[in-house]
Amino acid sequence: MNKTSPTILAFDFGLCQIGVASGNNLTGTAQALTTFKAQDGTPRWEEIAKLIEEWQPGLLLVGLPLNMDDSESELSARARKFGRRLEGRFNTAVEYVDERLSSFEAKASLREQGHRGDYHDKPADSLAAQLILETYLNSA
Repeated sequence: MNKTSPTILAFDFGLCQIGVASGNNLTGTAQALTTFKAQDGTPRWEEIAKLIEEWQPGLLLVGLPLNMDDSESELSARARKFGRRLEGRFNTAVEYVDERLSSFEAKASLREQGHRGDYHDKPADSLAAQLILETYLNSA
């Protein structure tokens, strides 16, 4: 897509849902966007295509769910496969970000805001994607 764009889209990959956040390299900001349903890790690609067309990102991030000992798991391999598909379909660079505990932190944050485990009005997956993006921006 647009290789000069400061816009970044981050994905919190999951087998049932994929959270998405947007951010900006120049301002260092990130915001949760949406959550897509997935079936065994496969999203509706047309929904992602529409989002990428709208935001025109210069970079895509995929959260990499590593084990606490830094080893990769089955889910890590699936997240990498998702990233390769993103890169191939949308001709946009993909980088991977360690996302250990991002979903746990997202759910804890929602509980602190008064949500009681029912995250339908503010899904934890998109907030986890925001945390992945913030990790990337803070390390740059």
